[in-house]
Amino acid sequence: MIRGLYTAATGMTANQHSIDVTSNNIANVNTMGFKQDRAEFQDLMYESLNFTAGQTSEVSTNPTGMDVGLGVRVSGIQKNFLQGDLKLTSNTLDLAIEGNGFFQVTMPDGEIGYTRNGAFKLDAEGNIVNGNGYLLEPQITIPENLINLSIGSDGTVTAEDPTTGSVTNLGQITLADFINPAGLTPAGESLFRVSEASGEPIEGVATEDQFGSINQGMVELSNVKLVNEMVDLITAQRAYEANSKAITTADSMLDTVNTLKR
Repeated sequence: MIRGLYTAATGMTANQHSIDVTSNNIANVNTMGFKQDRAEFQDLMYESLNFTAGQTSEVSTNPTGMDVGLGVRVSGIQKNFLQGDLKLTSNTLDLAIEGNGFFQVTMPDGEIGYTRNGAFKLDAEGNIVNGNGYLLEPQITIPENLINLSIGSDGTVTAEDPTTGSVTNLGQITLADFINPAGLTPAGESLFRVSEASGEPIEGVATEDQFGSINQGMVELSNVKLVNEMVDLITAQRAYEANSKAITTADSMLDTVNTLKR
């Protein structure tokens, strides 16, 4: 019964983590470029009361053994990088990647951050920045005298000189991809950092090799499906309640044992 108390407690802890992950998904259902998290679990070690194929008599062995599990734990939280829906905004600096790839921005500590949130803006110097003011990498500056800014599906940035009518090439937006995007470290602010699990970034031009295309005037929405998250939330809640009931039952049995002498 004591084992049952601790085993059920691990179930409550694991399902609490599941609820935490699901709550974060629901909270970010309208966050542009957000990627859904999924909690993954694995069973803990087992206590062998009788080894498999243990001798049960001089001529027979136990066909199954007697192994009692000691509970569950969170084994990982997996990022789902499935493409989110694209929303038309008609904003010149709103960009969405259709396919593989990440935009690159320079964070305050000098490291490169990777994001699917393409809601870019201009700062006071005309540089393309994200919502936190972090410079797009490679840096692209839009002179104030140019009009009709255009960003091609391959990331080529051009604008028109109103006096001459000529088109000026202002730079090239490059994308980055990873062998294992799920291994990226979330840094908040819709950004990811490189980790040993993700591998080194592979840079390239949109529409080439494994990279997707860039869509101007659109943003990528969160890939969280609210209905699925609500189902997951209910499932985790019921599992939590079942484990708490197991603790209550074990406690009641212990109470019965304690009162046997009366």
